[in-house]
Amino acid sequence: MTQPNRRACLQTMLALGAGVGGAATWPHRLAAKMKSANTGRKLIVLWMPGGPSQLDTFDLKPGHENGGEFKELQTSVPGMRFSEHLPQLAKQAEHLALVRSMQTKEGDHSRGTYLIRTGQRPGAPLRYPSLPAALAKELSSPYPNLPGYVSILPNTFINPAAFGSGFLGASREPLTVAGTASFDPQQSAADDSQTADEPVNLRVDNLLPPENLVVERLRLRREFWELLQESYGARRRVGAPATHDTVYRRAMELAESELVAAFDLKQESTATRERYGNDSFGQGCLMARRLIERDVSVVEVSLSDGPGGLSWDSHADNFSTVQRLSERLDRSWSQLMLDLASSGLLEQTTIVWMGEFGRTPKINENAGRDHFPNAWTCVLAGAGIQGGSIVGATSSGGQEVTDRPVAAADFLATLCRAVGVDPDTENMAEDRRPIKLVEGVPLHEILA
Repeated sequence: MTQPNRRACLQTMLALGAGVGGAATWPHRLAAKMKSANTGRKLIVLWMPGGPSQLDTFDLKPGHENGGEFKELQTSVPGMRFSEHLPQLAKQAEHLALVRSMQTKEGDHSRGTYLIRTGQRPGAPLRYPSLPAALAKELSSPYPNLPGYVSILPNTFINPAAFGSGFLGASREPLTVAGTASFDPQQSAADDSQTADEPVNLRVDNLLPPENLVVERLRLRREFWELLQESYGARRRVGAPATHDTVYRRAMELAESELVAAFDLKQESTATRERYGNDSFGQGCLMARRLIERDVSVVEVSLSDGPGGLSWDSHADNFSTVQRLSERLDRSWSQLMLDLASSGLLEQTTIVWMGEFGRTPKINENAGRDHFPNAWTCVLAGAGIQGGSIVGATSSGGQEVTDRPVAAADFLATLCRAVGVDPDTENMAEDRRPIKLVEGVPLHEILA
């Protein structure tokens, strides 16, 4: 007898569901799930903690008293202008889509971070996953032998829950590179022999075994660990023991995989490393490229130096701070896109640039800009995006959105669509309640 295939089974379930009316919506959800998962798309998140100033990067207001010190620079797209300190990105504007009308209601770092990373207002008893973690689940293979989500240089101090996998569980937590959860991070990750002119060395702690541990002893240790786990009993491995088991197994699989080479930036030429920038963000972008090349689905790189990791929190001395950060961003992000484009991977990889909010149009007495969630900018690029486009507008002084206000959930729904995932895709929460990836309406005008 011929064995039924998956397509035949699905068609049968859909037919049965149609016969019993609205109560049988699950076959349609299953069909949508199968259609949206494993699209082959990749995602790179460029996370800018502290809230980058939109008026000094991608939405300048020349001639207005709120405009500040920077000049506008014409990009490769007519009518689209960036800050003068983003010249390399300006040359690649045909790949970028600006959302200049972000409008959220959270002006606190912790709450704003949670909102833009999960699409949910903070304070709910449910542990929502960050969208990068949720998308990694959808974009990765069902039984990956490599991490689906790698986060480089994260500082989770301000809100740890905004960076984790929430109710998706420990198996969906990101693998972190040079991460920290402290107020005063030391994220250079440099070794003692490194000089100021050498590239920062980013590494995964404890990824490789001690040099004096031979392969045979390592194999015997794993076999002994497996024996202990088996004797403990699978039924006892729930809660914390289950998490412990999952973390250990993931670590062992990674250590034995070919992905280890992706974290060794010394395999790149000195010239390549310098093109990305010798600083931590530049080397993080280079590592992101290497991970995408090896089929990791979601990679995040944070520009998170400084106390608390809030690099862009420019309450004082805004212009020198933003100039310095913009120059680093411009060099590394532009090189990342150039390399992805040359290898054909930019057609498969979506890039998102975002922070938790923007900065006030009014310049304060300390030559700084304060928190401002009322009208700010996020940027999308690459796969699934209509490059060279602009959504929304702000007033002449930047105080308010004058066209197409965009909520956090709408922006994240757009990101889902860009990587080929239906934002209505559901996951089962801890209380057995189906939860959508994000409750928002995508911005179809910037989707390719």
